[in-house]
Amino acid sequence: MQLVDIGANLTHDSFDHDRDAVLARARESGVAQMVITGASREHSPLALKLAKQHPGVLFATAGVHPHHASEYTAECDAELRELHTHAEVVAVGECGLDYFRDFSPRPSQRRAFEQQLQIAVDTAKPLFLHQRDAHADFMAMMNNFDGRLGPAVVHCFTGTREELFDYLDRDWHIGITGWLCDERRGQHLRELVKSIPANRLMIETDAPYLLPRTIRPAPPHRRNEPMYLAHIVEELARDRGEDVATAAANSTATARAFFRLPG
Repeated sequence: MQLVDIGANLTHDSFDHDRDAVLARARESGVAQMVITGASREHSPLALKLAKQHPGVLFATAGVHPHHASEYTAECDAELRELHTHAEVVAVGECGLDYFRDFSPRPSQRRAFEQQLQIAVDTAKPLFLHQRDAHADFMAMMNNFDGRLGPAVVHCFTGTREELFDYLDRDWHIGITGWLCDERRGQHLRELVKSIPANRLMIETDAPYLLPRTIRPAPPHRRNEPMYLAHIVEELARDRGEDVATAAANSTATARAFFRLPG
């Protein structure tokens, strides 16, 4: 079984003491490739640096998460555009809107998102998207770029049936995380994942966040890591009524096609 983790925050400082061991455990668990999330001015260059150290295995995105939208200046835009000249950077983002936390003012979020959508147009790279409690504005901004954008994935999907079908109607991809395994917040996803076509469905850990709550025995810590992608695909397969090998092969093929990764 070969898996692709399309969203792992491996530049997070919680991995600084054992990053090589984390990568080794991922490999032993069937994770063949990972896309390292770049979500700020600080961490996008670090994601690229990490990808360059592990050619063919690690890849990177480069962007500014809505939480960090206040840092999106003209200089930041230029820095991102330089990062996107590197082949290891395979998508624009993580970018989008987050009205749940509002860590950056909403006008700043919209400006940063719009500028990154323009980078996606200019580079013809896929989009790695974030949306939380901002669906109407998110759709309106994406619609403003209709016909000019390439592939898009709404990463860490946790939304409603209506939101899901808005995305699928536009042929966007969906990223499913261990949120699926959360009996408090993710129960609705167990039904919704049945409606996602296999060629639109990808899996991710969002490590170190969202440790799946159904892992047994439960780890003594709360840090998620890419090795647990194997657990997520098992849960996903069960919910979709597929065998694990099929779910794994489909998600890997979809991810490699979407990000143009080597097979």
